[in-house]
Amino acid sequence: MKPNDTAPLAASASTGITSAPRFSIKLGVVAILTGIGSGLGGMLLALLLHKIQHMAYGYSLDFTIGTESFLVGVTHASAQRRLFVLMGCGLVAGLGWWLIYRFGKPIVSVKQTVDSDTRPMPPGTTIAHAVLQIITVALGSPLGREVAPREIGALFASWLSARTGLTSEQRRMIVACGAGAGLAAVYNVPLGGAVFTMEVLLITFSWQAACLAMATSAIAAGVAWLGIGAEVQYVVPTFLPTASLVVWALICGPLFGLAGHAFIQFTNVARSRPARGWRLPVYAFVNFTIIGVLAMYFPQLLGNGKGAAQLAFDSHVAIGLAATLLVLKVLIVAGSLRAGASGGLLTPALANGALMAIVLGGLWSYAWPGVPLGAFALVGAAAFLATSQRMPLTAVVLVAEFTQVNHNFLVPMILAVAGSVMASRVWESRGLGK
Repeated sequence: MKPNDTAPLAASASTGITSAPRFSIKLGVVAILTGIGSGLGGMLLALLLHKIQHMAYGYSLDFTIGTESFLVGVTHASAQRRLFVLMGCGLVAGLGWWLIYRFGKPIVSVKQTVDSDTRPMPPGTTIAHAVLQIITVALGSPLGREVAPREIGALFASWLSARTGLTSEQRRMIVACGAGAGLAAVYNVPLGGAVFTMEVLLITFSWQAACLAMATSAIAAGVAWLGIGAEVQYVVPTFLPTASLVVWALICGPLFGLAGHAFIQFTNVARSRPARGWRLPVYAFVNFTIIGVLAMYFPQLLGNGKGAAQLAFDSHVAIGLAATLLVLKVLIVAGSLRAGASGGLLTPALANGALMAIVLGGLWSYAWPGVPLGAFALVGAAAFLATSQRMPLTAVVLVAEFTQVNHNFLVPMILAVAGSVMASRVWESRGLGK
């Protein structure tokens, strides 16, 4: 069953859940505590990320949550400083993950724990793995930071549910909710976290899953406000749908689907053969040094892609630069995975879609002008994210919450996502791209 298929929880083969968990007061209390714990975990990871960023690149040193963005900070830093920070990132990443794989217990992913509660996440290894992801992303790794709070949320939920005597089905449900709540906390996306839990992890939209997922994600996002505020991830201009944009979304949606599918296949190959043993610290150092050299000329490459996406949404990136950044970002993401680094692909995929949309939208504007490039970027970001992460509903909700875009703008966005997913499915069904 594919992650974007819907089915009753009782019929979910991928999670192994054979019956809907019986709702009880105990389950409700555990869900509330899971939301609180996941919110605190996500908040602490976000604060750690911001503090390391400020110290590494020398901006907003008197604040943990400053007024300058990461892109502004790295752009104002000297080219030599960007290089040295990335070289340090290579050392931290290489030695850190080498130590984890050499002395830690085998890493168990959130999905593996949700699929089978006989495979619990090892606490020490999981925490070290999550913290190291945050440190490297803060230093400039091109991978996403969303996996770390999901791991911490799932780990806390697993520990809590095991000690409260929940049934196997209830425990799997709570672990998935903890992971979604971690995502909700770090990005302030309560609905996005809930939909992610149901669409991607549990593969169900039953009322029990909906109630628990929405409650835990909302609580986690609210708790995180205490430390990082109710921030909007991307501040975008007011865009309105036009006939030109709607037609463009219908035509280009399938192109984003093919590109997103190719991207995930490319990164899967890199992820399937990561460096291990003595090669890991060597490859990591070389990989991040190369990124540092590139960042001397293209500071927009640093970090998980949020800066590049914001430039695209603001229409502040030219077609040529967008195409260059797109190619380079795909290569450095794959290179980092091949070198043994860990992290998510959510924000990198979002940025890739936005940059690709700048190129396609810019060309479209020669024939049918009048649409801001940022409007194309928003639509393309959702379409690329939907296919590359196999979560069309979650992608639409996340982009809407990330940007708080005008409600009517959902029309071209959803049309592009639909075309993207259909094109990707056709590609899969015909065995193309293998």
